[in-house]
Amino acid sequence: MTQKTVLVTSATGRIGRELVARLASDPAITVRACYFSADKADSLTALGADDVVKFDLSDPSTWEAALEGVDAVYSASLDPMLQGHLEFCKELGRRRAQISHVVRVSCMGADTNTASYDADQHASRAGAGIPLMLQHYWWGEKALIDEGLNVTALRNNFFMNHLLKTDSETIETEGWFSNPLGDMRNSFVATRDIAEAAAVVLTEGPDRHANKFYDITGPAPQSMAEIAADLGRAMDRTIEYRPQSMVDFEADFGATRAEFFEYLTNGFYTRCSPDFYNLTGHKPTSYYDYLTTKGASGETGLEELWQGNLWKKGEDAMKDAVKG
Repeated sequence: MTQKTVLVTSATGRIGRELVARLASDPAITVRACYFSADKADSLTALGADDVVKFDLSDPSTWEAALEGVDAVYSASLDPMLQGHLEFCKELGRRRAQISHVVRVSCMGADTNTASYDADQHASRAGAGIPLMLQHYWWGEKALIDEGLNVTALRNNFFMNHLLKTDSETIETEGWFSNPLGDMRNSFVATRDIAEAAAVVLTEGPDRHANKFYDITGPAPQSMAEIAADLGRAMDRTIEYRPQSMVDFEADFGATRAEFFEYLTNGFYTRCSPDFYNLTGHKPTSYYDYLTTKGASGETGLEELWQGNLWKKGEDAMKDAVKG
């Protein structure tokens, strides 16, 4: 049995924790899990990580210990860390003889040689460019490809766990949430499914999955009324969806997030992809099942809803990234 060492970046995140737990069950894989905050290191060991290491995309001095002896890398990073990721890609490129495979978390619609987009043309509004967040996802993929690495991109639909996090307080205290999505149905994806797809791709390796781009979606597109009904059933209470204008949404979260949400309102993310089924042999997780059942890391989606996230009302989390 050939042993493989996999470095899991962003290991304390929602996908990362699930991936660590899944890979840890494979005796042929040594899991090296990255943490940014030292107080989270023990939680990764508890999930089954063989090794835990400090890792910071903005601090190259942490990269050597993380990459020593590594065969494959799971790569994920938030938009504000894009520049650090681009520099890290160069380091991975210098280690092409060592790193046999990189699996990168991306997004449906990332502009690539497999699905070309005119950067000057928007899917719904004449004269509007491809959203900056989608450009970031493509740049994150392209930097790895340009280094000559064996890359697999998991292009995910909008995450189920990100959908209502910004409204967790009003959901808990007042029983309602708002956004501009309304009746437009989107096939939101469970982060546990992204982790499962990543585990399959990393386990099976580059011979089967190098230079492949997989769209990972949920099993069915849902409107906000349907999302509210599922959440209410999971919480055993009535949850109300309150429509919000895009103008008000942009005032809450900034133009970069608003232009991305426009893709959600125009049907760009409605379709359901067969890629998850083709990788795993079963259907993706529904929103209700995500909320009410535990993933590999032992947490339900409903439990995760109350945990913190990047986006907060009244703050533009992408302001500095746009300047960069």
